[in-house]
Amino acid sequence: MVKKQFLNLLVLTALLPLLSGCWMAAAAGAGAYGGYKMKEKGYIVQNPITKEKKSNKNTE
Repeated sequence: MVKKQFLNLLVLTALLPLLSGCWMAAAAGAGAYGGYKMKEKGYIVQNPITKEKKSNKNTE
């Protein structure tokens, strides 16, 4: 009886880290699909961080 409980606990402990990675991948896939469907309907995603443009002034 104790051996079976220990084995169940060991299997559960080994599976938890594996399942957490699967959930993250599934959530990322769902987010990507949602973004794709929004793009189809005309929405655009804007990045709030923009690169500053360099001026073309020559200072010599």
